[in-house]
Amino acid sequence: QVQLVESGGGLVQAGGSLRLSCAASGRTFSSYAMGWFRQAPGKEREFVASIAWNGGTTRYADSVKGRFTISRDNAKNTVVLQMDSLKPEDTAVYYCAADRWTFRPALIGRNDFGSWGQGTQVTVSS
Repeated sequence: QVQLVESGGGLVQAGGSLRLSCAASGRTFSSYAMGWFRQAPGKEREFVASIAWNGGTTRYADSVKGRFTISRDNAKNTVVLQMDSLKPEDTAVYYCAADRWTFRPALIGRNDFGSWGQGTQVTVSS
């Protein structure tokens, strides 16, 4: 099992930026694809972005393409979600997640991920 801890959430005005970080420990972080999901009040948890175990591929939800960027630093066991041009509809709790299996490309399904962080709140005011 891998332990994941998110940080970097907060309150920002529309059009602003935030940088979320996820620190991983426990398993060999560099072997696992990683992802970010979010959940707004009263809504299902939804896919935001993911990155392959080696950083070779990335995938994004259509709603964040061109505004969010996912990256990873395997030497530091971290994955980062850079969020620019934020909109009020981006308001949610953001969760970091690790793949269930090793050496896979970027994934988009919730069931592909077996380890989750506790989440960090992002609030975008209009």
